[in-house]
Amino acid sequence: MLGSLLKTARDIMRKDKGLNGDLDRLPMLTWIMFLKFMDDLERQREIDAELSEKRFRPAIEPPYRWRDWAAREDGITGDELLAFVNQDTCIRPDGTKGQGLFRYLRGLSGRGDRYDRRDVIATVFRGIDNRMRSGYLLRDIVNKVDGIHFTASDELHTLGALYESMLREMRDAAGDSGEFYTPRAVVRFMVKVTNPRLGESVLDPACGTAGFLVETFEHLKAQVRTVEDRETLQNSSLYGTEPKSLPYLLAQMNLLLHGLEAPNIDPGNALDVKLSEIGEDDRVDVILTNPPFGGEEERGIQNNFPDDKRTSETALLFLQLIMRSLRRTKGQFGPSRAAVVVPNGMLFAEGVCARIKAELLRDFNLHTVVRLPEGVFAPYTGIPANILFFDTIGPTRDIWFYQQPLPTGRRNYTKTQPIQFDEFAGCIAWWTAREPSENAWAVNAEEIAAAGYNLDRKNPNAKADLEHLPPEELVRSIIDKEKRILTLMAEIEQALGAKE
Repeated sequence: MLGSLLKTARDIMRKDKGLNGDLDRLPMLTWIMFLKFMDDLERQREIDAELSEKRFRPAIEPPYRWRDWAAREDGITGDELLAFVNQDTCIRPDGTKGQGLFRYLRGLSGRGDRYDRRDVIATVFRGIDNRMRSGYLLRDIVNKVDGIHFTASDELHTLGALYESMLREMRDAAGDSGEFYTPRAVVRFMVKVTNPRLGESVLDPACGTAGFLVETFEHLKAQVRTVEDRETLQNSSLYGTEPKSLPYLLAQMNLLLHGLEAPNIDPGNALDVKLSEIGEDDRVDVILTNPPFGGEEERGIQNNFPDDKRTSETALLFLQLIMRSLRRTKGQFGPSRAAVVVPNGMLFAEGVCARIKAELLRDFNLHTVVRLPEGVFAPYTGIPANILFFDTIGPTRDIWFYQQPLPTGRRNYTKTQPIQFDEFAGCIAWWTAREPSENAWAVNAEEIAAAGYNLDRKNPNAKADLEHLPPEELVRSIIDKEKRILTLMAEIEQALGAKE
């Protein structure tokens, strides 16, 4: 039912000349769904306030509520609807002259709370525009979305799954220029082995569309047993930062649809804070993230970091931020910990990167490096990646490396055949045993330090796999084998001649 409804809404949008592909259609559908969701939530809160005889202050006032202009059989349509949505001033649905919808929403202001819903709404709508040109088609979509009941838990569960699939479609449509995407299997694996516990604070400082936070929410939800547990989950567990307006909107909707009633997503740049000013009260228990690769930060951002570790490379700045943001005091469930996706180049890079790695090994316990196969992030990027797992027990004594293998018979991953969570079963089973194997080996931290903090360690236990070698290595390997064969043949021939 819901899948059919959303498909129909997207089919309607395909008729509009102002929208080009899923990159336009999904954000358009999202802001419409967002306003309907807000109205459903406000209606329920209004009822709860009446029952408890408390004063209720709506985030959105009449005549800008969904019920005032959208959920009416005789609701405005055509040019009148477009004017109400787009223009700074217009004739509103109640017949009075005033601000248009988007101008009103962008001007909302909260009461000083960091994540006041009015501030969230204002941030969402400052970063988007209505790109539809037909007010009649817009009315058709509004009518479809009005049929969704966001207060029904079964519908929310279905919508959450549908929305995630639409996010994947949007990323596929974006191709190489799209937002960087962490495969769901990798996210789920990182959450599984890091194992956040209810009562711990979990942060993604580069949350994008909130994939890590959604997976963590589901992980923590299974631990809820009481009303107090639910309040902890809803109010003091998950935090994110996302400065780009479109991912910020998509993150809000993604978390709302999965059941987080007031997502704590900061719309700023997580790097825009002096590292030295981050104190214990600002720190968290768990960090799960895939920070941007290859980006460059401006001089003002770089100045927030120590002189000897300043760089324009975004990933290196995020690693320093993550190290600084982990709580140093041992919590109820053990030490603070992080799981961070990093590009392969960071493992062997020198200079500033080596100094950052030296600090990591000196002040933290880098206990595991999971080396992911090439192609895990294809087609969004071909850069090989690794996952660093570290905690605040520190310093590092031994680092375990685990080479995640490709499935038997597979040469690479593709958009239609991505990595699956079940493929991490071997690593998950190994996680607590920590025994050397064909895929796992340990290296002493002193050896790493002596090698200039080069973490690019090849698997010493792996069987030679010519099929997956780069062409130049494959040719070199074949030549070496041919040379050995010729040498053996010469030795055999010499031995036979000696017998004669």
